[in-house]
Amino acid sequence: MTANRQARFRTLWDYEPRIAAYALRRSASPEDAADLIADTFAIAWQRLDDVPDGPEALLWLYVTARNVMANEHRRRQRRSMLVERLGNELNRAMSYQDAFDEHGESARHLLASLPDPDREILMLVGWEGLDSRELGRVLGCTSIAARIRLHRARARMAGPLADVEPSKQLPRIEQVTREGVAE
Repeated sequence: MTANRQARFRTLWDYEPRIAAYALRRSASPEDAADLIADTFAIAWQRLDDVPDGPEALLWLYVTARNVMANEHRRRQRRSMLVERLGNELNRAMSYQDAFDEHGESARHLLASLPDPDREILMLVGWEGLDSRELGRVLGCTSIAARIRLHRARARMAGPLADVEPSKQLPRIEQVTREGVAE
């Protein structure tokens, strides 16, 4: 860090009260204004060679602050749209899950009795509909290793499943598809 850069930035920092006033008038909270000021001056430091000299520097800072605000606004809009989309997808997933209510409680108890790795494998195959190749990708192993893990998880599930009374038994995990329970 050269002394010239530091001195140049200090002259820009002299405009901080004006940028702060600009930020405060346009922000929802003092915290948002502080973030705007910090981001504006961080960009000024990074692009110090691009900042014009003299009074034009203040205009450059205003433009930068406007761009920071616009970027933040776009980021919030994208986040809002994502939250809305995820909410819609979760509602669809919940309605899909409602199809399993008849067996849902038994399934939750049975799955809760299994070790975490077995539960995850069975859920990925049964409820997420992954095949062995896809399961291997998610687990970070080959499709053959994934099939072996699935076979072992099913075998370990067979013990607790035998204890469930027939009227409350779940459909076999391989019968569960993305569309619901196969007949």
